[in-house]
Parts: sequence; structure tokens; C-alpha cells
Amino acid sequence: MEKIIIVEDDEIIRDELKNFLNKYGYEVIAPKEFEDIVKFILDENANLVLLDINLPIFDGYYICREVRKESDVPIIVVTSRDSDMDELMSMNLGADDFVTKPYNTQILLARISALLKRSGCNVTSSNILTYKDLKLNLSNATITYKDKEIELTKNEVKILSYMINNKGQIISRDLLMEHLWNSDYFVDDSTLNVNIARLRKKLDEVGMENIIETRRGLGYIMP
Repeated sequence: MEKIIIVEDDEIIRDELKNFLNKYGYEVIAPKEFEDIVKFILDENANLVLLDINLPIFDGYYICREVRKESDVPIIVVTSRDSDMDELMSMNLGADDFVTKPYNTQILLARISALLKRSGCNVTSSNILTYKDLKLNLSNATITYKDKEIELTKNEVKILSYMINNKGQIISRDLLMEHLWNSDYFVDDSTLNVNIARLRKKLDEVGMENIIETRRGLGYIMP
């Protein structure tokens, strides 16, 4: 599951794009704070970055230049600034592609897919998440701990990968439900309980007990 970071300060655009990409199987992270955005991008080790130019604190040009000093992560500049100079500056600073707003989402999706293929994402690093000595293999939906391995369902993979990528943070039930069932129809709250319970049971079976903690009234956390 490829990870994409959206660096966009317009909340409506950011949320719509995140929801759209989630539906096509991408793991999407869309930070709302931009003070330490360069460090955030480098620490997340994502497969691709969608980067706006007009941003608070640092503009996209600065972010692109600083990220390029330490990372070859594919960067697509997605902006309302549509002059030839904007595109030229973006490319000179290391961006891989330039898309102007408003854009056709299917065309943007095709460009993302093409760039990910050209970049030759490292399957080992992008498809295996680790938490302590636990390994979650996204390519075959298994967890491994020491000499034990067990298969997970699609929802269990989505829950565990989301928790690992946000380890140390409390994840609300509403956020988990949105991540799992991003749709317009109603999902019974008890369905999340069932999925969490089954995932915890499988984690127990491989020897990783009590790693998903419940914080009453707040949500769940992997400390």
C-alpha cells in the first residue's frame, strides 16, 4: 500500500483529495500543521508527495528544495499558480510533475500511478511496517512476530497499518471508522468493535499482547 502525503492548506481540497485517494487504495496522510513540514515529510518515508505552492509559513518552492536535499521521494506540485515560470521553478527545484487547479481527479490519479511506477518504489521498505519486533507485511496481509505468522483481513490490515503509522497518538473511533469505511452509508459502531477485537486476538496469537490500548472516551493508541 503506497503512502502519499498531501501538503495542502485548503481544508476542503485536502479532505476531498484524501478521500478520493483512499478509495483507490492509497494510504494518505494530510497534515494540518506546517511549521515542521519538511521534517514531517522526511520522517514519514512516503512514496509520493502532493505539494501546493501557496502555503502558510513556508511556500512549496522552499519545501521542495529542502526535501530534495535529503530525499528523492517523487513530488507532484498541485497548485492554482499556472504560469510557465511557476512550472519551470518547480521543476528546477526538483519536482517530478506539475498539475494546475482545477484538475481532473482521474488524470491526477493516472499521473500519480505513472510516477510511482517510474520511481520504482522499494517494495521491501514500503510494504513492510514494523512496531517493536512485530512486522506487518502489506503485500500479503500477514503479521509476523518471532517465528509466528498469521493472516489478516483487509480491515485488520487497514486498522493496524493506520495505528502503526500513528503510533504514540490516540486515534479516535470516528477517525478509524472514516479510514475504514469512507462512504456515505451508515456503518454500525459495533462493527468497529468486532474488527478491533479480531485484530487483538490475532496479535495475541503471535505473542504481541495488549499493544492496542483503549483510552476510554478518546479512542485507541499503540504506545
